[in-house]
Amino acid sequence: MQIEKAPELGLCFGVRRAMKLLKEEVRKHGEIETLGPVAHNHQLIEDLAKTGIKMVNNLDEVRCKTLAITTHGASPNILSSIKARKIQTIDVTCPIVAKAQAAAKNLVEAGFSLVIFGDARHSEVKGLLGWANNKGTAALNIEDLNTNITRGLLLGIISQTTQCQANFRNFCSALITSSASSLKEIRIINTLCLETQRRQEAAIKLAKNVELMIVVGGYNSANTKRLAEVCSPITETKFIERANEVNSSWLVNKNHIGITAGASTPDETIDRVISKLKLLSSSR
Repeated sequence: MQIEKAPELGLCFGVRRAMKLLKEEVRKHGEIETLGPVAHNHQLIEDLAKTGIKMVNNLDEVRCKTLAITTHGASPNILSSIKARKIQTIDVTCPIVAKAQAAAKNLVEAGFSLVIFGDARHSEVKGLLGWANNKGTAALNIEDLNTNITRGLLLGIISQTTQCQANFRNFCSALITSSASSLKEIRIINTLCLETQRRQEAAIKLAKNVELMIVVGGYNSANTKRLAEVCSPITETKFIERANEVNSSWLVNKNHIGITAGASTPDETIDRVISKLKLLSSSR
């Protein structure tokens, strides 16, 4: 059985950068906390906790002297609350997310109604809405948009950084078609993460040549979900979080298996999945 990894997979620049900064900080202070998960992957969070980097869900839970803003960023209101409590911070917001925050802020300040293509429940999107002074709206399809948002003369559109490029393009097209006649200007800023797009493109290419794709990453990871979504129409696809989830029945009559992984999936997790596949293959 041939096991082939996608050429682009696993931890992205933003998550690797965050982990490096956090580990440097914990060596100085002994223990730090993060406001929410650094990235959406349980194994990554568990491994960081062993080094003294622990997660809190809200500011009332903070006990350490140093608090980290995660890769998904935070709204200005949250940052102001942290400052008011005189908590020392380290900001590991992904630079791509920071650019999206700036785009949201600038559009609203320029008088544009803001629409974000993204999951309104996701921490990154909540932060983006905060940077828009809560004057925007987020949705994954135009039917879920507040109709008042597209009745102004100026409309700005950005995306959650980990969404699919094709879906963002289709969303923009549908929104323009439905509202262009009432608008004076539409401004679209592509805030998609290029690393995420490259992972999706590499996964699609590999999926076309294999009999089974295994997508590895956190079940709560938006970018990992996108990988499973783009692969599943092409070939049989399994989405797993850990190596012990691999089922030998999946390998029956499969000679070529592809592996991809989300941008928050640790290298060790990918290696363990491949080792499990090899073990099961050798026992066939």
